[in-house]
Amino acid sequence: MKNYHRFIPHTEDDCRQMLKDIGVSSIEDLFESIPEAFRLSSPLRLPEPLSEPELINLFRALEPQVFTSFLGAGAYRHFIPSVVQKLASRSEFYTAYTPYQAEISQGTLQAIFEYQSLMCQLTAMEVSNASMYDGATSLAEAALMAYRITRRPNILISMAVHPEYRKVLETYIDHDTQNLIKVPYNNDTGQTDMDFIFNQINDDLNAVIIQSPNFFGVIEDLTNLAEEIHKKGGLLILGFSEAISYGILKPPGFWGADIVFGEGQSLGIPLSYGGPYLGIFTTRERFVRNMPGRIVGETVDMEGERGFVLTLATREQHIRREKATSNICTNEGLCALMATIFLSCLGKEGLRELALMNLSKAEYAKKLFSKLEDVRLKFLAPTFNEFVIELNSDPEDVLIRLRKEGIIGGLPLKRYYPELDRDILITVTEMNKREEIEHLVETISKIG
Repeated sequence: MKNYHRFIPHTEDDCRQMLKDIGVSSIEDLFESIPEAFRLSSPLRLPEPLSEPELINLFRALEPQVFTSFLGAGAYRHFIPSVVQKLASRSEFYTAYTPYQAEISQGTLQAIFEYQSLMCQLTAMEVSNASMYDGATSLAEAALMAYRITRRPNILISMAVHPEYRKVLETYIDHDTQNLIKVPYNNDTGQTDMDFIFNQINDDLNAVIIQSPNFFGVIEDLTNLAEEIHKKGGLLILGFSEAISYGILKPPGFWGADIVFGEGQSLGIPLSYGGPYLGIFTTRERFVRNMPGRIVGETVDMEGERGFVLTLATREQHIRREKATSNICTNEGLCALMATIFLSCLGKEGLRELALMNLSKAEYAKKLFSKLEDVRLKFLAPTFNEFVIELNSDPEDVLIRLRKEGIIGGLPLKRYYPELDRDILITVTEMNKREEIEHLVETISKIG
């Protein structure tokens, strides 16, 4: 009888009393209608227990064809705990709308407040808004904000910033008043050319925009950059598309960033064919009145109880149009909530462990690629979970042949960087098993 106590919440006395009431002496008597030859007479032999992602992968492997993916470039395949979708789908969150009447939107306001707190911790900044559309529009709004502060024309932007983010920025800015200067990357390291930036720092400098890890997965060396920019009254705008990296990397605030933009899709938000995603935006407190979007603050009510208020709303729907900092008409509320739940579940140590898993798997892949004769690692600088490989053959042909083997092999860079016409951006996350990494490298080796 004790064997059943793992599966039913009854004591031995409960079971004994129920058996007595129905007139049988043991639980086995209830199965007499099943021939003894078909009944299990010993404990069920099950394999060792699996973690949640391992169990999900086990069942996905039963599908007719499952592709192994090594795509990234701003949209990353990470494991999302079931609790994220479960809690974010609760009706009180799912049906909530923008908190116009903040005094009766306490649940929504608290969720946003917790999100803001986590984003400030993640980026080591002082103030966060209530989220934005995505990383690209977050960057564009950061540049507009910098211009409101400095009123200067020149924006320096690294060519290693996500190319689609740069396209959005080019669309946003007023080219009559703002001059976009592209900063090249170093062909050997893949890092932004800092000498170019230092030579361009002058009284016309509005802001310098850099992404780290950058589009190539390369970690930028930002030593002394903020100090030199601030000497001339300019601003440093730092960003990211892979938020998980800040589980182990020094955050933007450490490097003296004035404004931080980022993409939060990695934080518990599914790929979803490209959206909706989550724009992260943080800054220094002294710039808060130039920040776009809205900010939720904490206070106490008339009875001294903790409460939340819409502290700052700089949209034209709230204030006079000429005073508005942005026409951002919503925040990605559910996506921000999912990121909040995700980070709350992981905690600081969990985020660090996840980042280390991404780093170690990517480094293992780089090690295997470095042994191939027809493949070379493009850049020498340290990377996080993405890196560029250079092939001796046409990347498009290689990727087509990889797909026939059930592998989505990465992103060809020629579409964004014509000079990198033999290069592929490879992304490795915690979702890629050792066997999958080895299969990728082995298949590329055979293609030759």
